[in-house]
Formats: sequence, structure tokens, C-alpha cells
Amino acid sequence: MGRMHLHILGICGTFMGGLAALAREAGHRVTGCDAGVYPPMSEQLQALGIELIEGFDAGQLALAPDCFVVGNVVTRGNPLMEAILDAGARCTSGPQWLAEQVLHGRHVLAVAGTHGKTTTTAMLAWILERCGLEPGFLIGGVPRNFGVSARLGSGRHFVIEADEYDTALFDKRSKFVHYRPRTAILNNLELDHADIFPDLAAIETQFHHLVRTVPASGRLVVNARDEALARVLARGCWSEVQRFGTRREEPGGLAARGEPEAFDVLRGSLRLGRVEWNLLGEHNQLNALAAIGAAEHAGVAPEDAAAALAGFDNVRRRLELRGEAGGVRVYDDFAHHPSAMRATIDGLRRKLDRATPPGADAPRILAVFEPRSNTMKLGTMKARLPWALEQADLAFCLQGDYGWSAREALAPMGAAAVVADSVPALVEAVVRAARTGDHVLCMSNGSFGGVHEQLLAALTRAAAAPR
Repeated sequence: MGRMHLHILGICGTFMGGLAALAREAGHRVTGCDAGVYPPMSEQLQALGIELIEGFDAGQLALAPDCFVVGNVVTRGNPLMEAILDAGARCTSGPQWLAEQVLHGRHVLAVAGTHGKTTTTAMLAWILERCGLEPGFLIGGVPRNFGVSARLGSGRHFVIEADEYDTALFDKRSKFVHYRPRTAILNNLELDHADIFPDLAAIETQFHHLVRTVPASGRLVVNARDEALARVLARGCWSEVQRFGTRREEPGGLAARGEPEAFDVLRGSLRLGRVEWNLLGEHNQLNALAAIGAAEHAGVAPEDAAAALAGFDNVRRRLELRGEAGGVRVYDDFAHHPSAMRATIDGLRRKLDRATPPGADAPRILAVFEPRSNTMKLGTMKARLPWALEQADLAFCLQGDYGWSAREALAPMGAAAVVADSVPALVEAVVRAARTGDHVLCMSNGSFGGVHEQLLAALTRAAAAPR
């Protein structure tokens, strides 16, 4: 491919920002714009020599790039998009550009699923890297092992986080139908993105579109515990299937024996390898089995893949300890769907319980969250919040402009749930309730108004105040 000038609309999102980095690494000239040119992506892009423009004014048409690459944040009525359409200028979507210019001719390993995509993609990329395959990757977060969210890689393999969200305003298919993977992980499937999918069946249809693109010599790595995925495969399957999370008596499937932070990997009763690492929760144990099953299709022995995971350092914002003040630990986590919130709280609870001596009280978990995702804002999942928060001792929720009442949704929790109308009021409520030895877990898919820094500062002040 010759050198091109790309102008990327919506460049600061994790996917489009990663695409920009790949294009730059491939030698193209890249410029871009976004409504809010914001870190961390803006800093990463500027360091790569990518010129960023604030806003979507029609005057950017004068840049006259070879192609405008349009992110799915862009809607009709956007001034620059209207100008592109009026001028008949060449434009494409991010996934289509990626498929044609980067993925074509490579062994693509795609990681799909409602939860755990970013973490599992990072695990798989790390396994291939440690085992000498020098993969390319595009991940919707920054894996600590690599320090970047995307790279071309010099090897044949390319690992990509495969999102079911739509592609662009002119292409309402899921992003992942563009990627044509030879290896595809189907990790789990629940209703999410309720702003574009009416129900679970609609998402199952998109996942089946993905299954249809995998060749007969390809491999589907599928969560054996997921009924929705079983329905997807029942619609038709043309590739080898490697199931994971199976019961031990099921032949051929990958299973785990042991605790989530130290377990044997089994196929039937045959022991293939052992994973010992610092990640928490059964969900990460399943993510590991998925990554091991996919890496095997790329030629990595499960024993080597399991050993490689000992050096895996999780993606930022996955149960990340942000600090300690006044004897209270404050964590940050990306969880925003009730199932992910429950899994995150459960992982922390198990860790704390194991560290608690017999006869001693287990430390308390204070869950702090905002229902910020499009699905949560619609109220689609509000009835599941008490279930999601079951393992927490206290829950603190930010009431936003959602059109539904968090107080009503959390009423079944009684005094164990507190709802505040602003971040400062939320911080004040948490600090008032917190005591030495507590663990405060903040969950959001956004910046949450800087709640972590505010909590640590307020806890420090409270600890220094005369009693």
C-alpha cells in the first residue's frame, strides 16, 4: 500500500486511536479530530506526531486527505460529515480500513464477547509475544505488558479485540464482521448496548454473522457455560470448536482445576499446564482458558501458553489499586454492566477472604459506581443492580440524568445503599462511612469525575483531622 493521508473523525476513542497509531506505524500521514481532544489517547497520538483538531467543523474538508476514516461516534448532522457527503469525498469506516490495509493476508485472532474482551485480547497477545510470534494487535485499552494499545507486529499473527457495537453511521453491522478471523474467541454473551440492540436475539444474530466468516480450517474457542453462545452455534457452525470452562468429564474441552490465581489447565483428565499469576476472579480464569485455546491454534503449546501468563500484567483500570489513605484502599475498575460488577466484587471478596485469618472479621468492601454506559442509562439493567452488588458491604451510587431513579432501583438493599446527586456528595458519604481496613471499589467506564483522587484526598484530610 502506498503512503496515504488519512483524516480520522473521532480519533480519541480507544479503537480509532489505536487504528491511528497503526496507520502511522505503517508510514501513512495521519491527522484527526474529535469533540473533546482528551487524554490519555490525545497524548499518545501527539507523541506519534499526529496532528489533532478540536471539533468537527466543515473547514477540515480543505485538508483534502486521500481518505476520511469515520468513527462510529459520528452521526448525520455532524458538520464535517455533511461536508464529506456533499463533496463526494472518499470515506470509509475504521474497521473496513483496518481489514483492507492491515488485516488482509494475516492470521487474525479475534476476541469477542460481552465481558472480558480487552483483558483476554491482552492475554492472547502476551502469550504469542512471549512464545516468539511477534504478533500485531489492536486492544481497546492499554495492556501494561506492552504500554501501547496497538502495534503492527512483524509476525504473521494479528490479535484484535472484536467489538459487536456498530461500525459507522453508514454501516450498521457489528465491527467484528470486517475482521475475517481464522481464530475467534466467543467468550460470553449477554444483552449490552441496549441503545442499538433491541434484545439478546439481535446480538446473537451478529455473533452468528461472525461465525459465518471463520473458515473451515479455523477455530472457534467457545465458553461452554454460555447458553446464548450455544444458540449461536446451533444456527450453523463450519469450523473446529474448542470449548472451555467445561466440566471435567466432558472430553476435549479445556477446564481449570484450582483457585483463580493458581490452577491447572486440563483437557478432559489430561493436565496440560499450570497458571500461577496475580489476577483475581473466576472470570479471569475463564479468560485464561480462552486465550490458551486460541494460542494453541496459532501453534503455541498449552503448557507454554499457561507458563507465559505468569508474566501477564493486567490492563489498566482492571481492579487497579489507586492508593491508600487513612488505612482505606481505593481501587479503580472499568466494570459497568451488572455481571461485570458482580464478578469484580466477587474477585476482590475472594482475595480478601483468603487473606483473613480464621476467627477474624473479613474486611469490608464499599462499592462506588455510576450507571454511565448507554445500556445502564436506559435503565435496561437497573433491576439487576442489587444482585450485582450482593457481595459488597455498602454501595454508593451517583444519580445522573438517566430518566430513572437509582434510589428506587437500590431500595431492596435498604440502608446498605446510598445514592448521591453529585461526585462531591458521593465522596462525602463514602468518607463518612469508611473506616480503617476498608476497601473502596470505584466502578465506571468513564473518568467518574475524578472520584478516585477526590476520595484519597478526602480520606487523607479525615485521617489528619483531630478526633
